[in-house]
Amino acid sequence: MLGRFVSVLVVALVLAMAGSAAVADERDRTLEDLERRVAELREQMAGLQQTAQPQRLEELERRIEILAAEIEKLRIGEAAVSAEESRHGLGPAASKVYAVQRGVSVGGYGELLYQRFDAEREDGTPSGATDEFDLLRAVLYFGYKFNDRLLFNSEIEFEHASTGAEGEVSVEFAYIDWLARAEINLRAGMLLLPMGFVNELHEPTVFLGATRPETERRIIPTTWRENGAGVFGDLGPVSYRAYVVNGMDAAGFSSSGLRGGRQGGSKAKAEDLAAVARFDYAGTPGLVVGASGYFGSSGQDLLDLGGQNLDVATTILEAHADWHWRGLRLRGLVARADLDDVADLNDALSLVGTASIGEEQTGGYFEAGYDIFARRGGKGSLVPFVRWETLDTQQTVPAGFLSDPANDATIKTFGLSWQPLAQLVVKVDYQDRSNDANTGVNQFNAALGWVF
Repeated sequence: MLGRFVSVLVVALVLAMAGSAAVADERDRTLEDLERRVAELREQMAGLQQTAQPQRLEELERRIEILAAEIEKLRIGEAAVSAEESRHGLGPAASKVYAVQRGVSVGGYGELLYQRFDAEREDGTPSGATDEFDLLRAVLYFGYKFNDRLLFNSEIEFEHASTGAEGEVSVEFAYIDWLARAEINLRAGMLLLPMGFVNELHEPTVFLGATRPETERRIIPTTWRENGAGVFGDLGPVSYRAYVVNGMDAAGFSSSGLRGGRQGGSKAKAEDLAAVARFDYAGTPGLVVGASGYFGSSGQDLLDLGGQNLDVATTILEAHADWHWRGLRLRGLVARADLDDVADLNDALSLVGTASIGEEQTGGYFEAGYDIFARRGGKGSLVPFVRWETLDTQQTVPAGFLSDPANDATIKTFGLSWQPLAQLVVKVDYQDRSNDANTGVNQFNAALGWVF
């Protein structure tokens, strides 16, 4: 498998080089023009050095910086990734294919994570947790722009460094876009479900914290992708994405959440389908407010003890807000999942007592940070932050079953995120984890992340 993947990578790189040759001359001419304009501005500045015109000098310096940034971008080429440039629901590196004129786009990201766990639980008993140092993810994006209307985009992820241990190689998304107009476009393939913040924007440079919020792992089961098709677009300040996909598989649900119900596009059962939609309002600079919903059945022909098909209607709703103002960063999210037929589902899966799947599952978090380097004009960022999160994957359970108090948890995170470059981030944080069973284990995390 690895040898075949390397062969595909080599072919893709060769194609990318061939495609870029067609625009090399035009890029060179643009570079020459920009460099000429910079030289002219520098000559003007030299002539003003002896005069008392500080405002004029500042304006010339600003214009030179803008032109210099354009020159650097052209010299680096399309390998440059903007820290904020995400398009159509994809992260900055995953969005690169939308910027190319034609042909192949290659990008990626990675995360290295160190976790150190406390030796004791809340109640003073030994935690038994083993510290870990893991190459959590190494990801490659491959895209191909056929023309101005049609493109292909994909993400291939290597987890935990090796398929020989607990790692795996997975396709995280692979889809075709038909770009009709700003208001409405079509998308089909293996799709990231547009819920929450992290499921689509999961590159390490675009979220705070060395680890992803638990609400966006267990209730919104990030990374969550399914096969399907739908529409997306922008209606003025409102953007939207709406898909029909294969439903989840309730046989994978557990007392700890919905994560095991993801099908991931691999021979996905499609007896039950689902609809998912998201809307975001971004009419105020720096502010995004939105909501999303998932509606479908998850039975996939699973039989109850009487031999009847289980429906297991599954609804997930979430609302979110994100605000950047000067150096201040605020983010909040709340999510809730509701399931039907849980008593019969428990019986079909031989779940008893506190092992019951939750009929209602809730979670949410609020996060605040401040970029100390905000006044440095984009030259890196240093963000101390705090996050408060609470979730309960057994908010309610059917009659005759019990909730496990360990699933009613609160997590307080205190951390620091440093980005010397837009494409590189170092994160450290400490998490105070508690639950109603007093079995929480605190932990220290450190992560190195990159995008390209």
